Amino acid sequence: MTNGTGETPRPDLAKLRIDDRQRGRRPAGRWLLGLAGAVVVIAAAGGAVSLWRDRTVTVTVAAAQAPGPTADARVTLLNASGYVTPRRRATVAAKITGKVTGVYIDEGMRVQQGQLLAQLDDTDDRVALATARADRNATAAGLGQLRVELANARRELARTEGLVKAGIQTEEALDTARTAAESLQAQIAATEAQVKAADARIAVAEQNIANCRVVAPFTGMVVSKDAQPGEMVSPISAGGGYTRTGIATIVDMTSLEIEVDVNENYIARVTPGQPVVATLDAYPDWQIPGRVRAIIPTADREKGTVKVRATFDHLDPRILPDMGVKVAFLGADAAATGGAPPPAAEALVPAAAIRTVGGTPVVFRVRDGVLERRAVRPGRTLGDRVEILAGIAPGDLVVTAGPAALRDGQPVSATRTGGQ
Repeated sequence: MTNGTGETPRPDLAKLRIDDRQRGRRPAGRWLLGLAGAVVVIAAAGGAVSLWRDRTVTVTVAAAQAPGPTADARVTLLNASGYVTPRRRATVAAKITGKVTGVYIDEGMRVQQGQLLAQLDDTDDRVALATARADRNATAAGLGQLRVELANARRELARTEGLVKAGIQTEEALDTARTAAESLQAQIAATEAQVKAADARIAVAEQNIANCRVVAPFTGMVVSKDAQPGEMVSPISAGGGYTRTGIATIVDMTSLEIEVDVNENYIARVTPGQPVVATLDAYPDWQIPGRVRAIIPTADREKGTVKVRATFDHLDPRILPDMGVKVAFLGADAAATGGAPPPAAEALVPAAAIRTVGGTPVVFRVRDGVLERRAVRPGRTLGDRVEILAGIAPGDLVVTAGPAALRDGQPVSATRTGGQ
């Protein structure tokens, strides 16, 4: 093509140029949008992390205890588990077979020695007693008549002897009078023996009645009531399972002690009279002092253990038979053995409260619903507790159970051990 002048037009390349202002607008907008998206993502992630970090977790706590006098200067040589057992426990049974007509005790009742626990049917025994007494009375009445006749026979014998000496009576009459007197005397002796036999039968009948009374053999606490009125009881087991062999079980609460099985490899660490600290499973925060009473001189070949019995220094109504107990056998005082006394402890905490973070022992203390991580210096182990030489004070609440990942400043919901 040509223009009006007859010349061929040239392309205007300047029109194809892109304005730098238009060139920079679009990439800058994309960059800004990408940056804004990244900020939103980072903010959302930060919020999620913050939400996770600030979530409330549930933990179990226990109060740090002040060191007791039993743990001041002694070292735990051995730990063992066992049960509280009484030295005197009896399942009280009747001496005879009979039907129970009354039971006068219940579980938890304290009874005195000789107190009536139950009564058996004694109707037949009382009839036998009445019969024996009647027989005895009848025999004794005949004895009086014989004694009167004997007195008369002796007077007759004396008169006959006088008449024989005077020559009036014959020797035969004298023999007859003497025989009569001696016969009556023999009858009296036999009757007296019959009276004694009747007295013995009366004693048997009275004892049978006494056997129908079941009494407490010693002062103690009823822990089991095994019979009811109307049931049959017997001192021996009867077939069919309908006959009871016991009335009740009584425990002497003043004879409670600890029985533990100690591995025979460590029995050399235990000696009679050795101090111990007992911790009942029901009261984990209560340490009870005691001493070894006896080491049973035999071993269980199947379990490889030796039984050890320890007594409580002071009994308490909270200590009950068959409770589970943990026992720490303590060593002698360091000063008594010539060694340096151990450093004084500030508090006692459960062993489960101590954690290791970065090679440092720490505990998490709960204060106002927030965790505080405290570095501590542990001391000796006393049973299931550890002495804290620095870092925790008595009364502080320390975490004993909870998530593995705990952090300083984390909010928590705390539950006391044992629901306290």
